[in-house]
Amino acid sequence: ILRVFSFSLQGVLFIDEVHMLDIECFSFLNRALEHETSPIVIMATNRGITTIRGTDYKSPHGIPLDLLDRSLIIPTQPYEEKDMLKIIELRAEEEDVELEESARLLLCKIAAECSLRYALHLITVANLVCRKRRGSVVTVQDIRRVYSLFIDVKRSTQYLVVSTQSSQRR
Repeated sequence: ILRVFSFSLQGVLFIDEVHMLDIECFSFLNRALEHETSPIVIMATNRGITTIRGTDYKSPHGIPLDLLDRSLIIPTQPYEEKDMLKIIELRAEEEDVELEESARLLLCKIAAECSLRYALHLITVANLVCRKRRGSVVTVQDIRRVYSLFIDVKRSTQYLVVSTQSSQRR
């Protein structure tokens, strides 16, 4: 960020997971945005009301209110099933992975239940499993195999809760 503003680079600066910035970063960003040569800044986050890092204050999206007041907020909607299916198809095509129709539908179900990012990661790994069995098309069995090997955040959290509870009983 400092490099962009110190060299007066114009254009667009995209900050993903903006809620991870601390109060000092937000303070710098707020001052830097006052320069006439500052870039357009697009910030993305998936947080609601959360604590601004480095403070005890809670704010929408973890962004200080003075910066939010100067921002335009664009709401987004969760993907519909048809959108997730199209994204899965595009990702598979980009990675040169051929998926059975039933495998695509299973990945779509996984995306809805876990996350789209997790389902997209499974495409690559399922393709490796497919190649290992000398196949050319990723099947439902390939997807189920990698789903059982690589857990998503929800299942990982459940595992940790159960593990912690069982260790506390000892």
